[in-house]
Amino acid sequence: MPADVRDKGARGTARQATTHPHPQIDTSHPQRIAIIGGGPGGLYAAALLKRLDPTREITVWERNAPDETFGFGVVLSDETLGGIEHADPVVYTALQSNFTRWDDIDIVHRGTRQTSGGHGFAALGRKRLLEILHDRCRTLGVDIRFRTEAPGPDHLSATHDLLVAADGVNSSTRRAYAHVFRPQVTEHHCRYIWLAADFPFDAFRFEIAETEHGVMQLHGYPYARPSPDHHPSTGPSEPQNQFGASTVIVEMREEVWRAAGFDGATPQESIERCAKIFADALGGRPLRSNNSAWTTFRTVVNERWSHGNVVLLGDAAHTAHFSIGSGTKLAVEDALALAACLEEQPDVPRALAAYEEERRPVVASTQRAALASLEWFENVRLHLDQPPRQFAFNLLTRSRRVTHDNLRLRDAGFTEAVEREFGCPSGTPPMFTPFRLRGLTLRNRVVVSPMDMYSAVDGVPGDFHLVHLGARALGGAGLVMTEMVCVSEEGRITPGCTGLYTGRQAEAWKRITDFVHSQAPGTAIGVQLGHSGRKGSTKLMWEGMDEPLPDGNWPLTAASPLPYKPGSQTPRELSRAQLTDIREQFAASAWRAARADFDLLELHCAHGYLLSGFLSPLTNRRTDAYGGSLEKRLRFPLEVFDAVRAVWPEEKPLTVRISATDWAEGGTTAEDSVGIARAFAAHGADAIDVSTGQVVAEERPEFGRSYQTPFADRIRHEVGVPVIAVGAISSWDDVNSLILAGRTDLCALARPHLYDPHWTLHAAAEQGYDGPGVAWPAPYRAGSRRPQTGRTDAPKPRLSLSTVTRLPRDSHGS
Repeated sequence: MPADVRDKGARGTARQATTHPHPQIDTSHPQRIAIIGGGPGGLYAAALLKRLDPTREITVWERNAPDETFGFGVVLSDETLGGIEHADPVVYTALQSNFTRWDDIDIVHRGTRQTSGGHGFAALGRKRLLEILHDRCRTLGVDIRFRTEAPGPDHLSATHDLLVAADGVNSSTRRAYAHVFRPQVTEHHCRYIWLAADFPFDAFRFEIAETEHGVMQLHGYPYARPSPDHHPSTGPSEPQNQFGASTVIVEMREEVWRAAGFDGATPQESIERCAKIFADALGGRPLRSNNSAWTTFRTVVNERWSHGNVVLLGDAAHTAHFSIGSGTKLAVEDALALAACLEEQPDVPRALAAYEEERRPVVASTQRAALASLEWFENVRLHLDQPPRQFAFNLLTRSRRVTHDNLRLRDAGFTEAVEREFGCPSGTPPMFTPFRLRGLTLRNRVVVSPMDMYSAVDGVPGDFHLVHLGARALGGAGLVMTEMVCVSEEGRITPGCTGLYTGRQAEAWKRITDFVHSQAPGTAIGVQLGHSGRKGSTKLMWEGMDEPLPDGNWPLTAASPLPYKPGSQTPRELSRAQLTDIREQFAASAWRAARADFDLLELHCAHGYLLSGFLSPLTNRRTDAYGGSLEKRLRFPLEVFDAVRAVWPEEKPLTVRISATDWAEGGTTAEDSVGIARAFAAHGADAIDVSTGQVVAEERPEFGRSYQTPFADRIRHEVGVPVIAVGAISSWDDVNSLILAGRTDLCALARPHLYDPHWTLHAAAEQGYDGPGVAWPAPYRAGSRRPQTGRTDAPKPRLSLSTVTRLPRDSHGS
């Protein structure tokens, strides 16, 4: 959006109109604008659009009375306030004079309160926010019709140049055009209720209550301070105007809510019970309601945000969980962006397209963060046994927007206390602490993730592999993993895959492990063994990923005769005899891996390859002892694991990579992955490498920063086995955050190591770390500091003068 949005007078010549579903309306510059919904987003959009062009006729329909609203307090970020300040200083000034500000977050768990400062919050009452926006709209000449149902969207879109649907999470406009917007509404697992207390918390407060029925949590924050001249009153004034006020949200999982009897309680009984459960936080004070009711949070996502001259805004277009406080923020920012795009673009269709293009990635990022936060609270029980400071750090970094480095800047004392409790020596980032797996001690927590290079000839790793793996070993990671090394010629993915099914291949691998052990002492090298299953006999990745070879194909085998995708070869279902042969192939390859002096072995049971194909119900349709229930689907992978463990040296660790979800209906779920991990751990797996997907072609993964880590976190805490997190972990700050929060034990990074083979060394240099957790090779030590660069800053001006062009005040005095 533009840096500022200035008042504009009436337009001159209208721009050329474009094709539109309603040819009688003006698509070049909307003059008649209808807005459904008088919440903050709809009202602010009305004020901005009217301020930009006072000649516009803008009508807002709001079914409720002016003083009727849900909820209590609203939190706005500095970024949002900056946009408001530039766009409408009048609104900004009014907000500023009503804000309650604070810096601290308190986390109360098992009688211990941890406080982290430096966060910076600003809040005000939702009712006061609406009053400010009502006043602004009235001053500008917006027609607000309270207690009035809006006409149908078909009528409004036909009689107006623009229809803004700001009608909330239950948007009737979205429902009317569902075939166009294609909404996806997801209900989550917790019940919550919005309440208020007539005193101000002195911090943003999170409190965990472990009751006989299960875990409950309180989210609370102040939104009004006591009036400086308040005194007891017998009049009808609002309590919060006298004594201050706080929003209090009580949340718990559905099963806990039912077990506690809230499903049968009256509203007043619910309020009184919540006040009793969190009596310490409330200081024994009561809670109050605003027609509050228990509800389930719903995440709203729309495939499209506009239809002709109809556009969705705020909760009608998207929702974000209250635990990151972004609902009103997003709606206000939507209004700013919509007004700016209508100002910048030549017509309504292009303005609405630009609005969606601008806002969609911002909203998607916020929704990912909100989902991570929501799911953390849904599964808070997993973390209850963490030490108090680590629990607090985990909560603060749950959405991935607050990180270790960010928190260090905000509150260095708190972060250092968490590090000490974790066991970090002074000056040592969490990623550079050691970790032990069986007889192997890794000097740091960084793993170079397995990456298929498709560059072997006859399965033999060559000079490319020596340089590729050798460079990453010199780059400082604690553990460097090979690509998936195939256990047979028929088990290759492509003709370029490496193997360990011949002595010549084993000798070539020994050359690489010798280099790592001699030239990068302290770095371990691991081998990942696997069989392609139904995903074999395909082209090299850069020639056509998962596409069958044009010639020279070899027959495929799998758990069931199901092709990976249309056009793929159909595999043969493995017989009992073939299962025995493949199990022996894995054992023979593991024996060769031991002879090649690998430090760690990983069994590849993920990504739809052979062993993964047995685990997923989407790819295993067998009716014998190796198919059906999860226990039966695990049978063959566990037989292979046991055969490998029998020949793999006792002192060396054996890990397993799994796909924790198939990202497809009817496939492996997060719950299944816990059972899979538990089974492998019971058979002696030293760690579970937790990936996801790539099992079926029709998957729909939910990508995002460190998006697979919650699956690792759950397995780590429910199974009690070390885990390796992988997937879109790209910064050393992310690694430090995940390790210190206790969500994983090791972090595997792939593409960052393709971009920078010395990623770990550079991470140490950038953090100013020089210790036993990483070692620069002797020939490289001269480069252990960042190279100097020329100055990019310039002397700052001692005096700044600005020329202000004074525009005539419009007819409404804005």
